[in-house]
Amino acid sequence: MFEMRSSLSSNSAPHPERVVLAPERVLSIAGVVAVSRGDGKRFAEVRLEGDWRARCQRSADYVRRLLDTVQGRDDEALASLVRDFFADGAPPSVATLLAPPPGDPAVTRALAARALVYGVTTGFGNNKDKPLRSREDALRMQVNLLRSHAAGVGPPTPVEVVRATILLRIRSFIEGCSGVRPELVEFLVELLNRRVHPWVPQQGSVGSSGDLCPLAHLFLCVIGEGLAWTDGASGASRPPEADRHGAPRPAREALAQVGLAPLSHLEPKEGLALTNGTTFTTAYAALAVHDADVLLGTANVGAAMSLQALRGCARALDGKIHRVRRHAGQAEAAAEILAFAQGGNLLDTSDDVQDAYSLRCAPQVHGAAATAIHHAGDVLEREINAVTDNPLLFVEESGGEAGDTDPVDGFARCIFQAYSGGNFHGEPVGMVMDYLKIAVAELASISERRTQHLLDRHHNRGLPANLAADPTSGLNSGLMIAQYTAAALVSENKTLAHPATVDSIPTSANTEDHVAMAPIAARHARQIIDNTRNVLAIELLCGVEALEYRCAEQPAGGAGARISPAAAAVLRLVRGGSKAVAPAAALADDDLLWPRIAAVAAHVASGAVIQAARAAAAPG
Repeated sequence: MFEMRSSLSSNSAPHPERVVLAPERVLSIAGVVAVSRGDGKRFAEVRLEGDWRARCQRSADYVRRLLDTVQGRDDEALASLVRDFFADGAPPSVATLLAPPPGDPAVTRALAARALVYGVTTGFGNNKDKPLRSREDALRMQVNLLRSHAAGVGPPTPVEVVRATILLRIRSFIEGCSGVRPELVEFLVELLNRRVHPWVPQQGSVGSSGDLCPLAHLFLCVIGEGLAWTDGASGASRPPEADRHGAPRPAREALAQVGLAPLSHLEPKEGLALTNGTTFTTAYAALAVHDADVLLGTANVGAAMSLQALRGCARALDGKIHRVRRHAGQAEAAAEILAFAQGGNLLDTSDDVQDAYSLRCAPQVHGAAATAIHHAGDVLEREINAVTDNPLLFVEESGGEAGDTDPVDGFARCIFQAYSGGNFHGEPVGMVMDYLKIAVAELASISERRTQHLLDRHHNRGLPANLAADPTSGLNSGLMIAQYTAAALVSENKTLAHPATVDSIPTSANTEDHVAMAPIAARHARQIIDNTRNVLAIELLCGVEALEYRCAEQPAGGAGARISPAAAAVLRLVRGGSKAVAPAAALADDDLLWPRIAAVAAHVASGAVIQAARAAAAPG
């Protein structure tokens, strides 16, 4: 029903060994996950194909020509050239601009005016009206940009987000609109393939002009500055911890360990291109969309298990109900919950006419979340393939006769034009992250209510209070406090779900007078996802305990309880564990709950829960 499912839910398919980037090739969210997380053993290798090198070289050459035009001119002369730009009438032809006659004043004025490009031949931010007078100043300014903008604070950014950020910056550069050399692009590819992971504080970006602060921290390593780790072959889903990776060390040392040398210098616009764009926020967001989709399927599993354990009514899942509501996500959720619940004999065995909302309305809530998650996926699929720095360089028109080519690179002769715009503004990403936060928070909210029903002896239709062993003795609390934890996480989600993009604080002397705060939305989305993963793990843990109690019941003169194949598969996973995750044993008596919750949460995060359920529920 949702076309996005194949691109988002990549957990059922093996991770690719390599991800190919090319200007004409669309990078998927699954590709981002493969490069940033890998498969637990290795990261996907990054390769470049297509005409990316020629695109980058031509835009970099254009930037160099801009500098040649302004060298040696003082501020007054440049201002005069701008005032007189094309004052003598029609502009010269493209062919004339490509090969100007010596001393032609119109051509000189045209080239000089074109040469006033923000951040290349002028200063940054509030210094945008101050022209640079030499190549040396332009080169120095690019390095100054990285150093001065590396002003972040907070804990280190997760390695997977750092890797995703580098990947997305590469994808942006190979379009050839950013004025960076091929050598810089190749260096970034090597950072990924040789697993050099710069240290980047999480906080400091307002999301416009892009993610200046964290990107400056990240790309200091290009010039051999900043801090970095060199990581092993497998992915890392959390910030590097001191006991795992040790303290970060100077980036130059980290590069040397893997046989890389920093670039000797940054060409004009390269520092700006590295720091100006939404890629840090988008990296967080792409991973969040992937994880949210996994949680969506897992929530359907939890609902199906709780419905069986509570001997709920299957009729609320009937497709007739959901077809007339006309929401595709709702119908899909109902169908999947029903598929996960079918095949047992516990449904429709209570005397109640209908169930509580957390069971009966699960398709409506999960379906609304599905719509939000898939919309976010649509937006992020565009953004991860976008060019988001500023200014951007575009080919205006070809010069010379038809078929006339540049003898250096074999491409049609052309002239670039620089455009200052606002693709760095993080609003599109921030807004869908705020939407995603609400969706995932609601998955947690309704899951916690189902957990409460499983534990509450007044509502759990004959199960032991708190699913405790020997509940009548009063010695055991069972899973009671697990529900407290779920309640705390759900409440925390409500605070985190407040939209970040409705806030704006002007920066850069009020020039940047509306900013997106998108990275805050993306980071909060990640935290909500982490919280919700644990809430769902608690429901699954309670569901497994409850179903085991049901299976142990011996009805007089009747057949024993039988759970659905999907529920049985998840029960085996939880109780049996895996190579990476320890078993979560049944509670014969009160025991530590946190290792059990952590084990189930690990199965959720890896996609093992949804894989097991879907495989068991599949026809045939």
